[in-house]
Amino acid sequence: MNNETQIVEALRKRGNKVTPQRLVTIEVLLTMGQQHFSVEDLFQGVKLRNPEVGMSTIYRTVQILEEMRLITKRNFDDGFARYELCELDEKHWHHHLICLKCGKVIEMQDEYLEALEKEIEEKKGFIIINHELKVYGYCSDCYKIMEGEKFD
Repeated sequence: MNNETQIVEALRKRGNKVTPQRLVTIEVLLTMGQQHFSVEDLFQGVKLRNPEVGMSTIYRTVQILEEMRLITKRNFDDGFARYELCELDEKHWHHHLICLKCGKVIEMQDEYLEALEKEIEEKKGFIIINHELKVYGYCSDCYKIMEGEKFD
């Protein structure tokens, strides 16, 4: 798990300033854990701690952290950009199950595709750096509701 010290050191090494505003942004970001957050979510959390921090500071910090691959942008095909923390030593992105009814996003950590990656590399001579998988369907809650609607 990344911590504040690691992120601050990485920013300084890259030549970025670590201002009090940027520091509070990182602190709030780390409290979000592995949840998917928008820039607006991050802004609201920062405003609670320091009302002086502007949205442009949040956008710049998010952009820098994304360039450094400390956070990554996620698109769940709902018109909103979301982000999540990356591990410094993360090998593969994890996968997401997306409910078509309620929009819930469920993370899938299993590495089902490693064997397929190896086969592709061997058969196609293609070196895979990473992959991303989004699976669309219905979460168990929505499925139960939909099943109930069929029998009413």
